Amino acid sequence: MASLDFLPDEFGYVVLVFIYSWGMNMYLASRVMNARKKYNVKYPQMYCDKSDMFNCVQRAHQNTLEAYPFWLIFQLIAGLAFPVTAAVLGAIWVTSRFTYAHGYYTGDPQKRLHGSYGYIGFFGLIILSLYTALQSLHFFGLIDD
Repeated sequence: MASLDFLPDEFGYVVLVFIYSWGMNMYLASRVMNARKKYNVKYPQMYCDKSDMFNCVQRAHQNTLEAYPFWLIFQLIAGLAFPVTAAVLGAIWVTSRFTYAHGYYTGDPQKRLHGSYGYIGFFGLIILSLYTALQSLHFFGLIDD
């Protein structure tokens, strides 16, 4: 078996958040598939001229997919240096995507903003990633000299 000694001791929490995010993504995708059936929206059509409800369901997932690659990178970088904090921030972001989507599913796009607390997690991961980059470049050592 390969050794994982190069990973921080608590990195398993970060992995659990990655798995949680996969579950969130599959849930949102399943809601789009169900909405496609309900509103008779065939592939490859992305939006529907006849149903704003379908568009709300589809946009909740699409918006998440637009941010997901960036979140994955920041989650990984921050998780390598600060695994517990990154896991908490990541879990906040993932949970917020459910809240965001359910707000959108009401048909009132303004209710998606109930999930805006996810920016705490997202921006927190960006800050930790930036700090990790500067730390690895010994930037903080330059200030101390």
